[in-house]
Amino acid sequence: MVFFHRFFQFIAIYSVGIAILWGVKYLLGLSDYLIPPPIELYTTALTGGLHDFLATCNTMLVAIAGHFSAVILAVLIAIMGRSASFLGNVAKVAAYNLQAYPVVAIAPLIFLFLGDGLASRLLIAALICYFPLLLSFIGIFSEPVDEVEHFFKVTKTLTLGLELKIRTFENLDKLITVIVGTGTTAMVGTIVAEFLAATQGVGYVIRKALYQSNLAKILFALFLIGLFSSIYLSILESSGTLIKKRLMNR
Repeated sequence: MVFFHRFFQFIAIYSVGIAILWGVKYLLGLSDYLIPPPIELYTTALTGGLHDFLATCNTMLVAIAGHFSAVILAVLIAIMGRSASFLGNVAKVAAYNLQAYPVVAIAPLIFLFLGDGLASRLLIAALICYFPLLLSFIGIFSEPVDEVEHFFKVTKTLTLGLELKIRTFENLDKLITVIVGTGTTAMVGTIVAEFLAATQGVGYVIRKALYQSNLAKILFALFLIGLFSSIYLSILESSGTLIKKRLMNR
């Protein structure tokens, strides 16, 4: 159900957007060079659809890897930064200062040292989506759940692991929301990396189409990006709902 909801939502938004674009084209009599007609978009999808589909698959895989890397990084830093200790403060300051630099500004350095391959795309995708994850995890891990933790504190059985489990369980909805939300930014980060300097992925396809003034190619690439993003987010939502149900039934 989640997949169909997101799929039809995306189709509706994309259809409205492209209908407005074509409406402006025919209303103002703009040339086919500026805005491609429907037949050109169809031809583009038919002739280059498989190549663009595979490029989007490549982008999606990198985005997923970057997203999960960002989640793991955010969890580790949040666990260190949850306390007011020296190590915790250093971890938080370092994490915040890293985010102060726009990824687009430091991307040339990343490509300079790591090249235009997988490592650069993965790192940029992770950097773009990790900060909202970090803020959420630090907030959740640092906020006590007094009504539950009180018993374990009194009996002196409250360990770090148990404390994290309690706070994670009590804030599971927030965690699911932020993980699903950052799934989109991971995709955006990967596309940005590919657009800047990579030689693979749908971002690279868009960059080439832009240089060729091929708007039909760009419109089809945007369709594939939205389609793949909808599938990934629906999988995340469904997985989160399933995990929550299993934990509630224990």
